[in-house]
Amino acid sequence: MKVAIVANQEPQTLRVLNQLYHLLAEANIPIDQDQPNLVISVGGDGTLLSAFHRYSDHLEEVLFMGVHTGHLGFYTDWRDYEIEEMVQKLRDETLTSTSYPLLEVRITYTDGQPERRFLALNESTIKRGNTTMVADVYIRDELFERFRGDGLSVSTPTGSTAYNKSVGGAVIHPSINAMQLAEIASLNNRLFRTLGSSLVIAADDWLKIALQPSGDYFVTVDQLDIPQDQMAAVHYRVAKERIRFVSNRHMHFWHRVQDAFIGDIEKS
Repeated sequence: MKVAIVANQEPQTLRVLNQLYHLLAEANIPIDQDQPNLVISVGGDGTLLSAFHRYSDHLEEVLFMGVHTGHLGFYTDWRDYEIEEMVQKLRDETLTSTSYPLLEVRITYTDGQPERRFLALNESTIKRGNTTMVADVYIRDELFERFRGDGLSVSTPTGSTAYNKSVGGAVIHPSINAMQLAEIASLNNRLFRTLGSSLVIAADDWLKIALQPSGDYFVTVDQLDIPQDQMAAVHYRVAKERIRFVSNRHMHFWHRVQDAFIGDIEKS
């Protein structure tokens, strides 16, 4: 087994890194940042997202696991004080995995330039500068609605607990192979109408967000900001690729949701 490590630069993370490198050397587990079998993220959820995007071209070969040193570790299974136990399990156990759906994002253009493709672990959003965004929403190439508002968010099931939840979307278990479209501050009055609630889109369906001509749109893919000119549309579907996490110590999804958003009920 070869291990790659992705970490932030917080003081607590740097202390954990020193211990982790030492323990991996003692266990004869080699570090290989280019062709790993296992990617260990040390930090918070943002660090895990960075690790995913760094190795998104090698998803069939790598597993991911996270060590939590930040404020919120929704994707992380190990705490910073459990490093010794974690390395021992890496040395002594056969690693098993669990996989989660990903979101495919394709951007097409009006000027004939090649389309661009991305993968998202959490979500992708479309917004427009400081003015109202107007876009036609197609499901399976059929016009569903004309949206007016601040923007749109499309999320994976694991990403349903992130920005999607903040804009009123539902929390979806990652065993459901789907994506979710949520509106960001839509305009609804006598002239303008949208559904108003989020939509859960099946894996064999796809979305097309057709944009009115403008040069001030920008798209996010997880934590990446992608300002674009000459965008015609953004296309979404559940990706063929999936992310795989080490499951030997993987926390159940609803346990993560409860721990992240509700906490200890008996103490409340």
